[in-house]
Amino acid sequence: MNSDLNQLHPYPFEKIRSLLKGVIPANQPDISLAIGEPKHPTPEFIYQAVTEHLQGLETYPLTKGDANLRQAISAWLIQRFQLPVDSVDPEQHVLPVNGTREALFAFAQAIVDRKDRPAVLMPNPFYQIYEGAAFLAGAEPVYLNCREEHGFIPDFDVVSPELWERCQLLYICTPGNPTGAVMSIAQLQKLINLAQQYNFVIASDECYSELYFDEAKPPVGLLQAAAQMGNSAYKHCVVFHSLSKRSNAPGMRSGFIAGDAEILAKFLLYRTYQGCAMPPPFQAASIVAWQDEAHVRANRDQYRAKFAAVLEILAPVMDVKKPDAGFYLWPVTPIDDQAFTKELVAWANVHIVPGSYLSRETATGNPGQNRVRMALVATQKECIEAAERIRHVIEQL
Repeated sequence: MNSDLNQLHPYPFEKIRSLLKGVIPANQPDISLAIGEPKHPTPEFIYQAVTEHLQGLETYPLTKGDANLRQAISAWLIQRFQLPVDSVDPEQHVLPVNGTREALFAFAQAIVDRKDRPAVLMPNPFYQIYEGAAFLAGAEPVYLNCREEHGFIPDFDVVSPELWERCQLLYICTPGNPTGAVMSIAQLQKLINLAQQYNFVIASDECYSELYFDEAKPPVGLLQAAAQMGNSAYKHCVVFHSLSKRSNAPGMRSGFIAGDAEILAKFLLYRTYQGCAMPPPFQAASIVAWQDEAHVRANRDQYRAKFAAVLEILAPVMDVKKPDAGFYLWPVTPIDDQAFTKELVAWANVHIVPGSYLSRETATGNPGQNRVRMALVATQKECIEAAERIRHVIEQL
């Protein structure tokens, strides 16, 4: 067996099951704010596109994806991030993938060269796929703490030149999971300059980019930052996007990566051997999803309403702030985060994720300690009910 498998940590939900063993839930209907799985209805036109193209099951799909899908993605990227019209070639700069989770993991396997003590840098707290990808690629994961005093953005200034020299891949997540923090153009351009100086790749996980509050101020992206500094070839830059959160279609497992053509060519070679092409009916449905913005705006409206209602209930009793974007709250807990998680199940039957389970211990502590992640993915009625129960528990504490 691959000995690197022994380095993998239990997934947060496995740890939660152990934490809650023996806890008797309150005699109330269960409400889960734990799993970041969108619960809004998948748009009907996506279902329709899938069923209308079921004949596509008769043929093997191309790993590179249908040309019409790559064209739709290219057009969306150019429009959404204000990119130069001729800078995103569907033949070179775009590659459909089966959801960002699969691609974020596989990407490290293709990028990392195991010699010379490779390092993969990532935010802390983080999406655990980054860490697992680093371990199984034979690299050292390096955790960059995201604390409130830095706006929940990693403090890249603490990274030494020696560590940048070892860095082969930098994962960033903007908007962040679980913090919701959005990196600025200036912060992204600083990283691009570092990537050019030290010759590493930036993998920007932007799957929450379409969940934001101000229609006039959508989160910026890595390709956008690159183009604005004259790097319209997107050297050292790759972004990851998905329809899971944007279009409430997590089961379709449809996403894409885009950016540096040379990197994507190598990753396509890797994926050709891995054998993970998207089924044709899902490619057809993805085309119409990327071409429609009305359902995405309606989706944002639902999240705005939920955040407003929940924050009104929780803010008087809890240190909680509205994030820049995304669908998570990242509040401070009145007691230890693991104990608070148990109390909410025992006294309110509300499920959340301890922040310390989403982070790793570092020399300066665990940045998730005494915080929890709450995903506002349930219905507005359920989110309000959960918030009222949480408030009652806090008032009792």
